[in-house]
Amino acid sequence: MNSRIYKQVHFDASHRLMHYRGKCAHLHGHRWKVEVWIAGEVDGVTGILVDYNTIRSIIERFDHQIILNRDDPMVACIEQFQPVITTPGDPTSELLAVIIRDEMEAECRAAGIVARVERIRVWESETCFAEIGS
Repeated sequence: MNSRIYKQVHFDASHRLMHYRGKCAHLHGHRWKVEVWIAGEVDGVTGILVDYNTIRSIIERFDHQIILNRDDPMVACIEQFQPVITTPGDPTSELLAVIIRDEMEAECRAAGIVARVERIRVWESETCFAEIGS
């Protein structure tokens, strides 16, 4: 049986966009909201497509973290005091949507779950989000 599920998760993290001119070029934080729609085959034994806690745990890897472009010179400075999540480009909501989708789908494959992220929204504020679909 095929099914579609939805999960919403919040996390707090800071980032900066080093290739942007404006306020977001400075290190600052957000209360991010991530919405995920996953479709696939429901497990015949458990009756579950993907455990909601699995979705939450993947997204919460970003909670209370600093997220920076791996080429950002601030990475080396901050890593002297705490870990930094680095991204292959400026950590925009668009890029975070791709990264979270890819991590979610990789986790499903590793667990033998036949599922894909149909849609994901990463909200940077109450009025702004990036969305990608399959």
